[in-house]
Amino acid sequence: MYAELQAFTDTLPPAVQWIAVIGLGVIPFVESYTGSVIGVLAGLSPLVAIPAAILGNVASMLVAVYMSHGIRSRVRGSRPERPLTPRREKLKQRFDRFGVAGVALLGPLALPSQITSAATVSFGASRNAVIFWQTVSIIVWGVALGGLAAVGVTFV
Repeated sequence: MYAELQAFTDTLPPAVQWIAVIGLGVIPFVESYTGSVIGVLAGLSPLVAIPAAILGNVASMLVAVYMSHGIRSRVRGSRPERPLTPRREKLKQRFDRFGVAGVALLGPLALPSQITSAATVSFGASRNAVIFWQTVSIIVWGVALGGLAAVGVTFV
């Protein structure tokens, strides 16, 4: 199966390969960590697959952060805080416990970076801190899992 996937990937122009992996990185729950693995398994060099998946994931996270910050700024205004739903309350408790860095680095174990970044901004975290730590997290997870996939592919 891998040989067939890799043979198909080899027939595609390099630009299409990059675009496909960038597209995978944009998808929530696929993101940089799974996108880089899929790219490596498809036969792309880890030096292509990992940065492409990271680029797509960072781009979609930035959209989520800027949109949620803009929405929060417009909606919040001078209104008092509304009670949180049970689900958002659970997210807020984790945010309060681990901070922006902890939520960003541990978030991929439970939720996509687009959701965790939007949630942390909506809880009032600094937009720039969220962008920084989410970018660090996306890079760490993408390199770690893409690297493991590259090492695993060489042993198969």
